[in-house]
Amino acid sequence: MSFKIQPAPVARPNRCQLFGPGSRTALFEKMAASAADVINLDLEDSVAPSDKDVARENIIAATHDVDWNSKALSVRINGLDTPYWYRDVVDLLERASDRLDLIMIPKVGCPEDLYAVDSLVTAIERAKGRKKPIGFEIIIETAAGAQNLDAIAQGSPRLQSMSFGVADYAASMGMQVTGIGGTQAGYDMLADGEPGSERALFPADPWHYPSVRMVAACRQYGILPVDGPFGDFSDPDAFRAQARRSAILGCVGKWAIHPKQIDVANDVFTPSAEIVARARAILAAMKQAEEAGQGAAVLDGKLIDIASARQAKVVVDQIELIDGAS
Repeated sequence: MSFKIQPAPVARPNRCQLFGPGSRTALFEKMAASAADVINLDLEDSVAPSDKDVARENIIAATHDVDWNSKALSVRINGLDTPYWYRDVVDLLERASDRLDLIMIPKVGCPEDLYAVDSLVTAIERAKGRKKPIGFEIIIETAAGAQNLDAIAQGSPRLQSMSFGVADYAASMGMQVTGIGGTQAGYDMLADGEPGSERALFPADPWHYPSVRMVAACRQYGILPVDGPFGDFSDPDAFRAQARRSAILGCVGKWAIHPKQIDVANDVFTPSAEIVARARAILAAMKQAEEAGQGAAVLDGKLIDIASARQAKVVVDQIELIDGAS
């Protein structure tokens, strides 16, 4: 292992991020009462251009008037390629309450994008005397973003989490798909066999490469990696499958674009009682081995060592963080 230790990400649960448009104030109280760890009020794609100003005012008022409990409260601003983003930042930082925790920046393609927003945020914080610094969330959803992940991950000390957005990524890459997440028809391999014979198709994951790259960059620089949206909220089984795949890859949570998806995300990204029990048993067995001057041990007929303990500690740390926040 390198002598340069990976920094730890911010210590907060991030199993489910529930999104809702800033133009629909009737949803705010329901979102606040939900089981999501993070609330994302949206000013970007879910808000029509004619409603941007009203949505911004709604969100500013909600930071003062709605009880968001202990949830992390984030606002997704408009992209830096639009005429709306600077007003989003200025109005939020000048007029929102200190209850606002995070700003989510979409379609980040290079570290300079973060620098631009950070410069504006820092100036307003200093001018207004805001005592709680605003954190950043970003979305990787372009070819440029996927290619510049390492530089982006170092783009601002405010950066707390990074999400992968499949829909805009697919558009940026010129992919012939219309679904948001999940497997895609046609992206598969044909099993070996004689030409013309009946052979099985094996569906592949078109999002695997950028997801793994994002998780690795996040882990290297102490950022929470989050899987983005799954469009078909009427298919909980497919949502669960993608969430489980993301959890295995190292993501800490997933977006919910509908309340139906919250419980599934929380379940998938909360280590099960069986996994936690196994992890605690590994740590206990390794502690006994170390006290006996041994570097390895046998647990239930299987060899475990220091690497096993590191894996187990990840699980135990996850459940203790979740339990401590509930």
